[in-house]
Amino acid sequence: MLVLGIESSCDETGVALVDVQGQALPRLLGHGLHSQIAMHQAYGGVVPELASRDHIRRVLPLAQSVLEQAGRGLDEIDVVGYTRGPGLAGALLVGAGVACALGAALGKPVLGVHHLEGHLLSPFLSQDAPEFPFVALLVSGGHTQLMEVEGVGRYAILGETIDDAAGEAFDKSAKLLGLPYPGGPWLARLALQGDAQAFKLPRPLLHSGDLDFSFAGLKTAVLTQVRRLGDDLEARKHDLAASTQAAIVEVLLKKSMAALERTGLKRLVVAGGVGANRSLREQLDAACARRGVRVHYPELDLCTDNGAMIAMAAAMRIQSGLEAAAPRYAFDVKPRWPLDALPAGAAI
Repeated sequence: MLVLGIESSCDETGVALVDVQGQALPRLLGHGLHSQIAMHQAYGGVVPELASRDHIRRVLPLAQSVLEQAGRGLDEIDVVGYTRGPGLAGALLVGAGVACALGAALGKPVLGVHHLEGHLLSPFLSQDAPEFPFVALLVSGGHTQLMEVEGVGRYAILGETIDDAAGEAFDKSAKLLGLPYPGGPWLARLALQGDAQAFKLPRPLLHSGDLDFSFAGLKTAVLTQVRRLGDDLEARKHDLAASTQAAIVEVLLKKSMAALERTGLKRLVVAGGVGANRSLREQLDAACARRGVRVHYPELDLCTDNGAMIAMAAAMRIQSGLEAAAPRYAFDVKPRWPLDALPAGAAI
């Protein structure tokens, strides 16, 4: 069974094709991704209308490129998966409309996929795929959550952010430092040259006794330091970047270890764009090794939004019997869609 996945929730257009054989893990045959970073840089953030229009331009050429890459024809597709939410409404509608039109033309099933479930299952595309059950740390631009995952569709949220997500903390702090959009990767690179102990920044909710996160206060602390430095900011930028990253990583690390201890599980999965951060990976690897815990990540090129994770999620839901493979082409999108609102045993 061939599953085509389409991702268009924000500022990246992704298309991918996976092959499903029985109960074996789906195999990625090809994927293509177009990032809109260059287009949005002039505005310092994503402009939803521009994002939607660019998805329209990119999605069909990308689909054609992926099919050529995989050596497969359009008529060989068995299922079309697309991101139904959460995300930008206009951007989501592009992917949903294209997927449903393609499914109707081919007479094939179309499945709406939860964007966060795609991230959550993306490590199954890696060479070191995890096994259920596990604790998942989902860290992206808009979401930070810890979950206990027993299987496909069986997710229990252990803790989540009450304000800014970790990715937002990276990006907003980077913007305060005058770094280009998207700021997170720029801040991480700058931090390599800095002293992580140079500035004493808060670790919000680190000792709260629960598994929730809060990063808004950290952003405010970075703003305070920027104002204090004034004209000296340029000379101390590396140190402030390193101190900011250290604060974010410490909170993510210690909350993840607490989640493993609370659940008694010995496997950790890290997914989402922030999961590509080198410092986070190094510290999680070291902490998990000390505790005898296996830790898994997506491949680096699959950490950010992509079509492969959407195709994978659709395929795994079908394999698990959570989706009925029947043609249905009426669609809507869910810009706000909590993962715990996703039924474990019902079609979406």
